[in-house]
Amino acid sequence: MARPTSLPIARVSLKGAKALRRGHPWLYRTELVELPDTQERGAVVSVVDPQGNPVGQAFYAQRSPLALRLLTRKSPTEEKVDEAWLRHRLELSLARRAPLKQRDGLRLVHGEADLLPGLFVDRYGSGLSLQTLSEGMDVRKEWVARTLAELTGATHVVCRDDASGRDFEGLTREVRLLHGEGEARFSYHEGENLFEVDLLGDMKTGAFLDQVDNHLRAAELARGEALDLFSYHGGFALALSRSCDSVLAVEQDAKAAERARANAERNGRTHVTVENANAFDVLRRFSESGRRFDTVVVDPPGLAKRREGLATALRAYHELNLRALKCLRPEGLLVTCSCSGKLSRDAFEEMVLSAAADAKRPVQILERRGAGLDHPVLGGLTETEYLKAFFVRVL
Repeated sequence: MARPTSLPIARVSLKGAKALRRGHPWLYRTELVELPDTQERGAVVSVVDPQGNPVGQAFYAQRSPLALRLLTRKSPTEEKVDEAWLRHRLELSLARRAPLKQRDGLRLVHGEADLLPGLFVDRYGSGLSLQTLSEGMDVRKEWVARTLAELTGATHVVCRDDASGRDFEGLTREVRLLHGEGEARFSYHEGENLFEVDLLGDMKTGAFLDQVDNHLRAAELARGEALDLFSYHGGFALALSRSCDSVLAVEQDAKAAERARANAERNGRTHVTVENANAFDVLRRFSESGRRFDTVVVDPPGLAKRREGLATALRAYHELNLRALKCLRPEGLLVTCSCSGKLSRDAFEEMVLSAAADAKRPVQILERRGAGLDHPVLGGLTETEYLKAFFVRVL
């Protein structure tokens, strides 16, 4: 990572300087009062306030509305941001996962929450899935991949830069191998269940590792007949199969549904049935026909990608939870989730309670959960607390 003798200077507004000093890691282009004199993509720049007082150092994006991503609050004279600096940040991120070293499937780097803005890395056995959502990390991902392979011993590092968030950043989408050769299929465990992922072909970064702890907790509380909606590869379904008499997993994507069936067969879960169908249609059919379950999981994909779509998303969440509650027997368990970062925890709980009232079902909220320890929340940045998982008992 080449670094000039003096860094380009980005002068920000007083409001922007205050936000960065209070801990917010981003700054929109509208808060820049003087652009840095550089055409380098993802350049490290020195950030100063209107009076020229140092604020820190940041990645500067040429195209993104998020022009600055703060790296350190120290000035260039106090701290040199170079490859050694970045390697140290990666080593710290890996060290934070030491309490989870028994897991072979977990997130190793969680972007801003690990002070590595726009970088996300998941581990599946000896394979890593890497995603960059900032220009600064995008231009350095080849180096990051080599360094992570060295630090972790991974045989493959896959670039999964095909998320819609890259459109907002003005970055092209791509999926390719950054390190290693051949196929990128790996196995990993969630508790006692064994899963397989194709890091080049499956959705997102391979699987939904942020839900692993919730999968395992659901297995402890579930019972009887279970319904798992938006099952993907069967994470909740296979966990539920440990304590439930039968599990019906519903997944609309045909490829994911087939993978869920294979995972169920791999683990000998003969009482797990996978239906390739639309979850909204299945719930409507069951609620109207009187089909009832003891456990229902509702774990849809993010329904609110942007704040302007929040009202529409809330109506969809309400319908899903209303019908799920109607499908539950008395004393039944509802596990309802949202991974929409634009939907606050309070708003999600209000929606659940509204759905319960409309269903005329009194409920107990047993637990309000989020992502696991490998997906930490950065204090002051609500976007890093995107996952909500409520465990609700129907009375």
